[in-house]
Amino acid sequence: MKKIIALLMVVAMLFCFAGCGTKDTNSGADNKEAIVVGYTIVDPLNYVDEATGELVGFDTELAEKVFGNLGYEVIFKKIEWSAKYTELDSKSIDCIWNGFTANTADDDGVLRSEKVDFSYNYMENRQVIVVKNDAEISTAADLSGKTGAAESGSAGDTYTKTFEGVNFKGVIVQTDALLEVNAGSADFAVVDAQLAKAYVGKGDYADLKIVDGLSSDVEYYAIGFRKGSELTAKVNEQLDKLAQEGYIAQLAEKYDVASTTITDFSDQK
Repeated sequence: MKKIIALLMVVAMLFCFAGCGTKDTNSGADNKEAIVVGYTIVDPLNYVDEATGELVGFDTELAEKVFGNLGYEVIFKKIEWSAKYTELDSKSIDCIWNGFTANTADDDGVLRSEKVDFSYNYMENRQVIVVKNDAEISTAADLSGKTGAAESGSAGDTYTKTFEGVNFKGVIVQTDALLEVNAGSADFAVVDAQLAKAYVGKGDYADLKIVDGLSSDVEYYAIGFRKGSELTAKVNEQLDKLAQEGYIAQLAEKYDVASTTITDFSDQK
C-alpha cells in the first residue's frame, strides 16, 4: 500500500512540474501567445456588427489577419483614447490599432512619433467639421465663440483648438461629439473623415452635414507600438505582403475605404 501511495505522489509531482513549466498566454487549446490590441469604436475601422454582436471593421480584420499570420491570438481591448499612451506604456495593450493618426503632435506639442513606434502609414484621413444642416457656419471666422466637441486626446481635439475663440468640449468617443451637436450642447463636432462618411446624413445623424472647406490637411493612419518593439518590423513585413497579395485592397473594398487606403508601401521602406 505504501508503494502505491509513493507512486501516486511521484506521478502527481510530475504533473505539477509539467504544469508549472508551461507559460500559457492563451486560454485556447492551441496555446498561442496573445497580442492585445487597443481600440475604440470608430466605424468603419472597429465597430460592433448589430446582427452578430461581433467586433468587425477594416482595422479589426486587418489586425486579425496580420497577427494570425504571425502566429498570435488577437485580443481586442476597448480603451479610452485619452489614455492610449498609459495603456501602451503599462503593457496592458501591445499596440494601438484604431485609426491612429501618425503625422501630428498632441496638445503638449510633442510629435506622436516621439512617443510610439509607428508602422507604415496604411490609410489617409482628414479632420472634418460637422454641424446641423441649418447652421450658419461656413468659414473659420464663423467658429469663433462657438463650442466645438471632439474626442479628448484625438487629432480632432488638437485640430479643434487651432481655431481662434472656440470653446472646446471633450468627449469620450467620436460619436459622442456628433450627439453633442444633435442635442444642441455643441455647435460643431470635429471627427475623422472616415467616421463622418459612415454616420453623417444618415439615421440618427440625418440632420447633420460636413462643412466643406474647413477640413484639415491630409493625415495618415498607422499602428502604434511601444518604443523599440520588435512587433513594428514584423507587422510592416506582413502589411507589405498582404498588399502585394491584394488582400488589403479587397478588405478596403469590403468596408468602402478603397479611395483612402494605401496598398503600396514601397516609398515607406
